[in-house]
Amino acid sequence: MAEDRLGNLVRRLQAQDPQVMADLYDLYGRLLFVLIVRIVHDPSVAEDLVQECFLRAWNRSGQLNIAYDSVGPWLTAIARNCAIDYLKSSQAHFSALVSIEKARFPPISRDNDILVSDRARVIEGALCNLTPEQKQVIQLSFYEGLSHVAIAERMQQPLGTVKGWARSALSNLRQNLDPHLANFCSNG
Repeated sequence: MAEDRLGNLVRRLQAQDPQVMADLYDLYGRLLFVLIVRIVHDPSVAEDLVQECFLRAWNRSGQLNIAYDSVGPWLTAIARNCAIDYLKSSQAHFSALVSIEKARFPPISRDNDILVSDRARVIEGALCNLTPEQKQVIQLSFYEGLSHVAIAERMQQPLGTVKGWARSALSNLRQNLDPHLANFCSNG
């Protein structure tokens, strides 16, 4: 993670260094897998989508701004988009959604996985402070990629109400996560 924070991975990726993909996979593969599994609910599909994510990153490395301190958020966005693209495709078979409270993270085995797991627990704790409506709006927006209009239709609520829930949920999450961000940056 120290190499990523200094932007070395960004430079190596832009230079098309073949070894950087292995390094990126070691740092972010498990995190991306967990994120994708939570979206598609199928570990075998998630494994394929993680590979697709890294392929997209390699092919789009020229678009990555050298000013970024870390490639992690960029990879996470690519992974989320891969998963949502899959859900929207004709290949996807929808299964019952796993609620945020019931979702569990796979066992951990390495130092980086422990750090990711600690971050996940902090985020899970912040999510517990949301109302059920706020959780549902965040889940539908992030994991299913729905717009506020689509969420309002799904929840059968006025658009303004849904936007208010989203705004207050993000504010609540920011408030609960801000004290931990400095710790993440110094440890990660």
